[in-house]
Amino acid sequence: MSTLLHVERLDAVVGELLAGGATRVLDLGCGPGELLLRLRAHPQFVQLLGIDIDERALADARSALGLDWLQPEPRLSVRLGSFEEVDAELKGFDAAVMLETIEHIAPGHLPRVERAVFGGMHPRLLLVTTPNQEYNVLHGMPAGSKRHPGHHFEWTRAQFQRWANGVAQRHGYSVSFSDLGPPDPVRGSSTQMAKFETLRVRPL
Repeated sequence: MSTLLHVERLDAVVGELLAGGATRVLDLGCGPGELLLRLRAHPQFVQLLGIDIDERALADARSALGLDWLQPEPRLSVRLGSFEEVDAELKGFDAAVMLETIEHIAPGHLPRVERAVFGGMHPRLLLVTTPNQEYNVLHGMPAGSKRHPGHHFEWTRAQFQRWANGVAQRHGYSVSFSDLGPPDPVRGSSTQMAKFETLRVRPL
């Protein structure tokens, strides 16, 4: 997919985090660290943590971010981790991002992701971006094909909204949706984003 679209996704996420007043941010499935690199440029973010299950991606992230094992950076770190697992160290962050990662999860594991991220971490603000399957034909893709071999599924707008609304209702969030990328009047945009915001403060 286009580099311009990827830049738009990154810019949209950074903008939402800044506007939402986030200060401590989790990047769930940080890959090579592109989002973390952008977030580090803003002093508003006082703690940034990226996790990924791919050791090679984490090595790329450490290289891109200039992280040194011997001299840790106080504001920024990356480590091995999975957002399918409840992890006490990932609680207490006020924002989290799942940037083009949910579609890499086997559908049968989505309840585990919901339990770990929305139930366990429960950030005040959570942004999820994912491909819009309806738009694939406008990328010249054959029917039924996926944008990446690692994608287990790609949701239509209705499917994504149904999942997101259900998760929001079960875990005390409101959710709103936006399109990223050039819009088509029938098929929407290439990327869809859900913004989850807590409705109430849960006891610690």
